[in-house]
Amino acid sequence: VALSADGTRALSGSYDETVRLWDLGTGKAIHTLKGHNGAVNSVALSADGTRALSGSRDKTVRLWDLGTGKTIHTLKGHTGFVMSVALSAD
Repeated sequence: VALSADGTRALSGSYDETVRLWDLGTGKAIHTLKGHNGAVNSVALSADGTRALSGSRDKTVRLWDLGTGKTIHTLKGHTGFVMSVALSAD
């Protein structure tokens, strides 16, 4: 789970192969991000809250646009599960 810098949103990854962006004020999902074909092991939020990164048991990393809920890039090449992701503030 990752928390936005302003504390209003959370990002979670799940065994159901989705990433969800949550509004912590209402407790409701803003977006359900679909595209992974395996459990999502790790998520990260950009400092400005506009992008997310997810790593999965499907051996990919996905970069997401949180405004649209769409995948920007799918990074392939790992031969094992992706267990951790991180984003730099710069």
